[in-house]
Amino acid sequence: MKEKEQIKAVALVMAQAAFDKKGQDISIMYLEGISLLSDYFVLVTANNVKNAQAIADEMEDKAALEGMTVLHREGYREGEWVLLDFGDIIVHVFGGQDYRDFYGLEQLWSDAKYVDFEGK
Repeated sequence: MKEKEQIKAVALVMAQAAFDKKGQDISIMYLEGISLLSDYFVLVTANNVKNAQAIADEMEDKAALEGMTVLHREGYREGEWVLLDFGDIIVHVFGGQDYRDFYGLEQLWSDAKYVDFEGK
């Protein structure tokens, strides 16, 4: 397990990777003390299914450079909702705003705090 600040730094690297691949509405939710699943969720909306797959690939590559390995991956083939579980960080890449709205993770975890992120 990485130190808390290291985990946050990796979440920011992943968010930047999504931004670099034209991800939109990128949010980093801090869930420590709220969820046993993970410390952070990184949520990204893609323009379409292919863009969602490209974003997920880039995020996985950048995470690997930071020493994080995907423990579980779901939904990649369909690209509607790609989930990448890195343990301390869970990435959710939605293949469009309709999918993100439908699953409503921000509402489900409404008591989470957010980490500031502005892509560069």
